[in-house]
Amino acid sequence: MTGPLVPFREFVLKVHSRCDLACDHCYVYEHADQSWLTRPKTISDEAISWTARRLAEHATTHALPSLTVILHGGEPLLAGPARLRRVCEELGSALNGIAELDLRIHTNGVQLSPRYLDLFDEFHVRVGISLDGDRAANDRHRLFANGRSSHPMVMRAVELLREERYRHLDLGLLCTVDIHNDPVAVHDALAGLEPPLVDFLLPHATWDDPPPRPDGSPTAYADWLLTVFDRWTEQGRPMPVRMFASVLSSLNGGPSLTESLGLAPTDLVVIETDGQLEQVDSLKSAYEGAAATGFDVFHNTFDEVAAHPGVRARQLGLAGVSETCRRCPVVRSCGGGLYTHRYRSDSGPDSGPDSVAGSGFDNPSVYCADLAALIRGIEERTAAATESPAVRAPDELLAAHQDLTRTLLAVLHDTLDGRGGALWDDAWRLAATVEADTPGAEALDTVLAHPYTRTWLVDALADVDAGRGLTGPAAERLGATVAAAAVRAGLDLPVPVAYRDGGLYLPTLGTVLLGGPGERGTAVVRATGDGFLVRRPEDAPGTELRIAPDEPEGPHWLPVHVLRRAPAPVLLLDDLDPLRDCFDAPATDRLEAEEADAWAHRVGEAWSLLADAVPGQAAEAALTLTTLTPLFTGDAEPGRHGPGALGVGPSAEANELALGLLSGFRRAKLRALGEVTDLYALDGTWEHRTPWGNEHVTFSRLLAETFERAGLGLYDPRFLTGVPEALDKIENAAEVTVDGKQLISAVRKEISGTRSAAEKNRGRSFPSSGRQVNVLASDQKVTFE
Repeated sequence: MTGPLVPFREFVLKVHSRCDLACDHCYVYEHADQSWLTRPKTISDEAISWTARRLAEHATTHALPSLTVILHGGEPLLAGPARLRRVCEELGSALNGIAELDLRIHTNGVQLSPRYLDLFDEFHVRVGISLDGDRAANDRHRLFANGRSSHPMVMRAVELLREERYRHLDLGLLCTVDIHNDPVAVHDALAGLEPPLVDFLLPHATWDDPPPRPDGSPTAYADWLLTVFDRWTEQGRPMPVRMFASVLSSLNGGPSLTESLGLAPTDLVVIETDGQLEQVDSLKSAYEGAAATGFDVFHNTFDEVAAHPGVRARQLGLAGVSETCRRCPVVRSCGGGLYTHRYRSDSGPDSGPDSVAGSGFDNPSVYCADLAALIRGIEERTAAATESPAVRAPDELLAAHQDLTRTLLAVLHDTLDGRGGALWDDAWRLAATVEADTPGAEALDTVLAHPYTRTWLVDALADVDAGRGLTGPAAERLGATVAAAAVRAGLDLPVPVAYRDGGLYLPTLGTVLLGGPGERGTAVVRATGDGFLVRRPEDAPGTELRIAPDEPEGPHWLPVHVLRRAPAPVLLLDDLDPLRDCFDAPATDRLEAEEADAWAHRVGEAWSLLADAVPGQAAEAALTLTTLTPLFTGDAEPGRHGPGALGVGPSAEANELALGLLSGFRRAKLRALGEVTDLYALDGTWEHRTPWGNEHVTFSRLLAETFERAGLGLYDPRFLTGVPEALDKIENAAEVTVDGKQLISAVRKEISGTRSAAEKNRGRSFPSSGRQVNVLASDQKVTFE
């Protein structure tokens, strides 16, 4: 088995091997492995000391910031306060100064009392209690050996934990599902106790010993849990439910939150009362010795256990599940189910086509149909609520990116922590003044929305995070941004701005020429009624430059070219921004006025074709795009950062430029969505065949090509070949998230009028050479943590 060793971060420490209840569904006493009969009742001093030593050793080896230790049994409270104190003291002392110790205890609650809780308060031990619902539900299994109910004593324990003095120790409730119980009554009983968390657990079962299904339904457990989910939703989700939270997280591209679901590698090990080191406890349900490793704390390190084949098998992610699971679209959420629940021996009963006789754990879960129905049921119920509005509406996408830009600016400022220099500090203070003015705030938003603002922030953060510090131009950009906003708003506010090579650049406005190559310094920019003034410290009074932003190019002013040619939107033709060279092809130098006019004419003609053939996409592009940057070569492409810019090469004719603009816009939009939403997860785990080229590609590339082709196909129907098939592949792929499915739904709506578009575009002159679609490679996706 390949892959790096995964260190353990969670340790189950058995402090007592016996129990004061006789629960008939207990995996320790009632299932296949009966090794508890040979264990000492209480953990010894030697086992405690060696466990503490091994924990410290493991944390040091892997530089772990924290470890979680769960005191368990049997019933751990039977160890008594003195023994539990010894455990807490030894573990805390061993890890002091090495790693933070997160101590927990899972108990049936029968013995819980203030003397225990005072001890737990002293050592910060949080308490989880097992409770299966109301009295009728709990008494179905959780009884004393003489048949007496445990419910009143457990309720006293829960109420004790709810007292103000102990509330901070409350970890929540663990509820084992029994489909004979009323799901609504169970939910209401648990919710009524106001727990900080509820964890629903499927009863341990295997293909050899499957769970009871009284009515024969293959989805009986899913039906029960979905009824709970509906009640939970109806009541406003009164408490977190780990199982539901995990499904919702994974559906949106996030991690699983529980070992029983998802593909995250296991990082848990069990220490028995005799010091034996075992795999996850639930394996005792499979067969005698299933959890054993042959190691113990006295002679072996935790790294040795982590390298055990049985442990590694649960750290392989997708490669560790059965072939059936790997083909399933919900595998990212269910992860093949709990490892124990996949077991089948060669003598197990015939349980259907999804299990293979003699295959051990290489099967889907015995709860396979339940897990699929649960995940799909939650997805159907929550898709609208969990979908990102950025996928649904272009203005929401723009708002999300504006928030992202402002967040990046704030993060950069906080990361600098006073190390940005005097110009940065002055600009930050003046930005607050601009922000306090309503026209100023709107103007600042306009400048921050300039696509190359994002380039500046992302590159600056990368430099600072890498320890390279903030470069001069990056530190100076904030002042130029604030000055541009103040000028746009007409605020009479002096803003110091640095200039280099004789040029003082104001984003979205232009460059003031103050000298020749190599000349640098600082000038003060101040708005006036009809423009702005630029004054250097060495300038004599009355000799400052007076600039009107709308005036044509002159000896001291290079305005950003503005394209105004209907039906195209008003666009900046930015050939001045120092950060504009962020495309695959190099950006051109400054254009002459005649060249800019020619660009306006070409873009106007191309946009006219788009507005006629694909009016919806043309309108959305007009809302989204703000800036074109001329490139020496190529067609049209999005830049590295910021959703509003396209680099455009010297296309020869309007039709080719129209196709290039549409292609670039689709790529820019997908990249913009990928920066503020999770459209997919597990990229690169599988490869998918493209219907148009029979090439096997990653999911991200299949999505990118399909999205681009769908848009181009409405202009040139030839590009729609294979798109419906690709949409089906994406919609049923394990990698796609809720937002990804929402995007595919939107694409389906876009191409629903394909026939009318094809008729409308019949006879249109398309490039005869056949355009090669540019696609967004998966490693180009920019994500922000």
